[in-house]
Amino acid sequence: MIVSHKHKFIFIKTMKTASSSMEIALSDILGPDDIITPARTGIDERRNIGAGGQNYKLDHPDVPPIPLMRKFFRRPERYYHPTVGYYEHMPAWRIKRYLGDDIWNSYYKFAFERNPWDRQVSWYFYKTRSDKRETSFEGFFKFPHKAFVENYDLYSIDGRIAVDFVGQYENLTADFEKAMVAIGQGGKFKLPVTNVSKTRRPDYQSYYNENSKALVIDWYKREIEHFGYTY
Repeated sequence: MIVSHKHKFIFIKTMKTASSSMEIALSDILGPDDIITPARTGIDERRNIGAGGQNYKLDHPDVPPIPLMRKFFRRPERYYHPTVGYYEHMPAWRIKRYLGDDIWNSYYKFAFERNPWDRQVSWYFYKTRSDKRETSFEGFFKFPHKAFVENYDLYSIDGRIAVDFVGQYENLTADFEKAMVAIGQGGKFKLPVTNVSKTRRPDYQSYYNENSKALVIDWYKREIEHFGYTY
């Protein structure tokens, strides 16, 4: 997640939409007072700002307290947890609350989305990459707490899209350029390639049967209806 006071934009990082690549690209134009959250994927060393993000720790009355068990065992708080302040994959409602209405309403806000059937396959490979036991794609759906991708809830507030622009992964280069033109940075970026699975088949439909196809429709009906995604 990025908040640039220098260029007056807010980038909400969604999952499996090349958002890490966009973070890397955007880090080149950030000023010293801008906010960028650390990533868990080990890409921070590729940013000019250095590892660990910047300005993401926050003292605010609405920042959740550190869990008592972590305090008791004196464990350091995880930088991607809400208790640090700003964090990766942070929802719009919380960003707005921390920044205040004036900044939220005046800055250009954007995020990216992806066809849910394609995204679910990518998410499956990401979430099972280190599993000791192999989990089938069908079996993955049996664990909604792990399998569900909450992208829509990141760029919406109270069920309504709360950003100025939601680009499409399927039109990544052109839509990213649209966002860059909107913030006065058009023609400056080439997105790096990061976090690409080397094992998945290119045809996402080949992973589905009628049951898993229907589950995607049920889980992600908001994205499907709003953006007109088809299987």
